[in-house]
Amino acid sequence: MTLKKYLFALAALFVMLSCNSQSNIESSSLLWKISGNGLDKPSYLFGTHHLVPTTFLDSVPGLNTAFENTEQVVGELDMSNMSAMQMEIMGESTMPDGVTYNSMLPKDDITLLDSTLKSLIGVGLDQLGVLKPALISNVITLTLYQKYYPSLSNGISLDQYFQEEALKRTRPVVGLETTEDQIHVLLNSQTMERQAELLMCLIYNPDLLKEQMDKLQVAYHAQDINALYEIFGKESPDDPCPSTEEERNILNKDRNEKWLEKLPAIMKDKSSFIAVGCLHLLGDEGLIKGLREQGYTVEPVS
Repeated sequence: MTLKKYLFALAALFVMLSCNSQSNIESSSLLWKISGNGLDKPSYLFGTHHLVPTTFLDSVPGLNTAFENTEQVVGELDMSNMSAMQMEIMGESTMPDGVTYNSMLPKDDITLLDSTLKSLIGVGLDQLGVLKPALISNVITLTLYQKYYPSLSNGISLDQYFQEEALKRTRPVVGLETTEDQIHVLLNSQTMERQAELLMCLIYNPDLLKEQMDKLQVAYHAQDINALYEIFGKESPDDPCPSTEEERNILNKDRNEKWLEKLPAIMKDKSSFIAVGCLHLLGDEGLIKGLREQGYTVEPVS
């Protein structure tokens, strides 16, 4: 796969974001009905996995009925203009002037990074060295995911599928964020030095990434969001690449709070099928609890 194709795939799939959850949900379900609090018709909240094939949806009870009974699709991002998204990502993908991998990493790390990139992607730092470390981290993650789980290699993400199905039915698609918002989270919320530190932690701990991917696959296919919480909702003392509280908040809490401000008006306007990454549903800072605190009845569909 060429770098251009990787950037396009990243525009479609973006990031497999971790979460900052702190409590379990009483029922394990990926699909939740939202009603009450003045809504004329119910809306539905579905937790997606950005790298699972659309055939998985056949196993979700009540999904087709929920989708057909809504009037619009709401996603993290309106994905209707993928080419423009790709161009925006490319425009923000290169490092600032004067910053290089040589200026951030010791020689041994550069050698290992270069050899790893050549082994996985077929090109090294001579071609990829202008890219921000966070983008390279995501390219590596996507490459390994497609290696271990190739079922999506020629498909589309669940998020994109729901939006395309909405457009086929001439239904509106609403994005909770802009491309600029997600570019900030992906590429610009950390210093280049911190991005390089996390990139090398990924390089030095490839088995950790595979372990997390395997656990995510099992838990998601079991439609067990409590298992997802156990995997991703807690900081492990053994994690060699721990994130800071600020980084966790940027990925999850801060975004959820902004979405919870927008969702009441969106659902009031039209009954909505809300499809966002499954880890945004969970915990004290998740959408399920946040919507309940606003007065909505949020119950699992089974």
